[in-house]
Amino acid sequence: MNTKKLTQLAMLTSLGLALHIIESFIPNPFIGVAPGAKLGLANIIGLITLVLFGFKYALGVNLLRCFIGGLASGAVSSMMYSMSGAIMSTLLMFLVYKFFKKYFSLIGVSVFGALGHNVAQLTVASLIIHNARMFTYLPFLMLMSVFTGIFIGLTANFTISKTKLHLKQMIGI
Repeated sequence: MNTKKLTQLAMLTSLGLALHIIESFIPNPFIGVAPGAKLGLANIIGLITLVLFGFKYALGVNLLRCFIGGLASGAVSSMMYSMSGAIMSTLLMFLVYKFFKKYFSLIGVSVFGALGHNVAQLTVASLIIHNARMFTYLPFLMLMSVFTGIFIGLTANFTISKTKLHLKQMIGI
């Protein structure tokens, strides 16, 4: 990997980490409906990385962001949840983007990522506490995933479209 690409990926990781940290200070907007649900602002960067650089780099950016974010916030125990969600959402977004982009825009890709993120996190939680009843919470989280996925997809789509010329000059896409 050349220095330019490494620098660009480091910048994307830093932006994702900054959004991850900023979001930790934002009160949960879904507290009455879905406690623990978040907007997933850092996923904007993951989706942009997926579109610009591909799956392995998006996965690397997302996992590094989760790892550093967990260490920086002191929430090391939550890294399992964060990383499992990052892996599943990145994988689903990649599959939908690669094989179904004819049918789904980046907004749809993002919704699939948000859904996968929640399924992965609930799976980890149910395995840790040995209680499959955790999945009764899934319909609420899935509903929130649709809204957050739309927001993240719109934001990523807007960012990519508004910076397309600059990105072409910067990374040659």
